[in-house]
Amino acid sequence: MDLLDTALADLGEPTFRSKQVWRWLSAGADSYVEMTDLPAALRESLDERVPISCLVVDREALARDGTEKALFSTADGRPVEAVSMRYHDGRRSICLSSQSGCPLTCTFCATGSMKFGRNLTPSEILDQALHFRRRALPAALTNAVFMGMGEPLLNLDNVLAACERLPDIGIHPSSTTISTVGWIPGIDALTDHDGPTVRLALSLHAPDDALRSELMPVNDRFPLHDVLDACRRWHERRRRKVFVEYLMLAGVNDRYEQAMALARLLSPRNAFKVNLIPYNPTDSDLEGSSPEAIEAFRAALEKRGVPATVRLTRGRDIDAACGQLAARG
Repeated sequence: MDLLDTALADLGEPTFRSKQVWRWLSAGADSYVEMTDLPAALRESLDERVPISCLVVDREALARDGTEKALFSTADGRPVEAVSMRYHDGRRSICLSSQSGCPLTCTFCATGSMKFGRNLTPSEILDQALHFRRRALPAALTNAVFMGMGEPLLNLDNVLAACERLPDIGIHPSSTTISTVGWIPGIDALTDHDGPTVRLALSLHAPDDALRSELMPVNDRFPLHDVLDACRRWHERRRRKVFVEYLMLAGVNDRYEQAMALARLLSPRNAFKVNLIPYNPTDSDLEGSSPEAIEAFRAALEKRGVPATVRLTRGRDIDAACGQLAARG
């Protein structure tokens, strides 16, 4: 949007023109030609000066279940991925990236094996959403999750700037989830943020520090109990549950005693809800838990008063886990 504002100023146009252009973009327009309340000469000038998107689509994939994935390039050649998921109840959720690559090297994540590039700008984040807004027409987008490339809380200002515009696309703050590996300064900043309350998700994946540090090196810097205390502060301030993301890995973190240990950690019970995630394989040596092991783990949590659901697996046939398209070149 900065490039647009600069171009409009250079052309001597009034400031309301930027709002006009954004209104068309957020409604799904894919060209200036469609923006019929702008003068024709201005539309031609903008078409020459300002690309509709600051991202270039390099590759797209469509899964049998309707999941769509796009690999983009930024103007400086950085890879960025985003995913759109359709559900039988009518929801259309988009998974957005906040960074190109990720500096935190979680062992189960394809993005973690890539070289870290940089933080994405608000426009680069929004253009991922706008791409799928155009693809979804005439249907609407309903949900957004920051669970793509990168750690959103390492780029919090730009993520929140993008979130401010998502309602114009139809995605309410209460339907927007920011996922973190447990970056405490970012959790605290999100707790104190004066804007609308988005949802918070914590990638936990292990019920003890030793295993969590093995899977997620960031745990050495921000240990499990400190992270959960930060999440409790967020819950107390925002009065919303923290979603705990728990990737089910066969023989690693899916035993009955590990379910009991996780249940002991997650107090008070009204502060947390667990999402058990079947593993979408990457090039690591890890394997996903069986459906039977996942159900037993869920039942053990529920028996101890911890609400838990199993996330639907989406886009497995198109490498929909974040980073997979980019990592495979």
